[in-house]
Amino acid sequence: MVTSKIFRYGLYWAQLDPTRGSEISKTRPVVVVSPDDMNRSLETVVVCPLTSQLHPHWASRVACACDGVASEIAVDQIRTISKSRLARSIGRIDAVTQQDLRQTIALLYVNS
Repeated sequence: MVTSKIFRYGLYWAQLDPTRGSEISKTRPVVVVSPDDMNRSLETVVVCPLTSQLHPHWASRVACACDGVASEIAVDQIRTISKSRLARSIGRIDAVTQQDLRQTIALLYVNS
């Protein structure tokens, strides 16, 4: 479990098992999308998992790099998880990717 503060747009290893159906599983990187106020106050965080299986034409995916590996943020797999599922921090997505992520979330969940 992460013992330090958890920040919006931070990348963390997360243990996503057990899952059901087509949920993204296993231990993998996730990006925290919940606001920092929520991250300080709640025992849960909202995350989007990352995948190295690329689908560049999917509107629900945001291209990024994680530890030098070409990846996508799977906005279509957004979920709330317990902070106890988070392991070590592995960085932060850059400002351009943050903006792309916000726009994709709005496209999928706000503006529909």
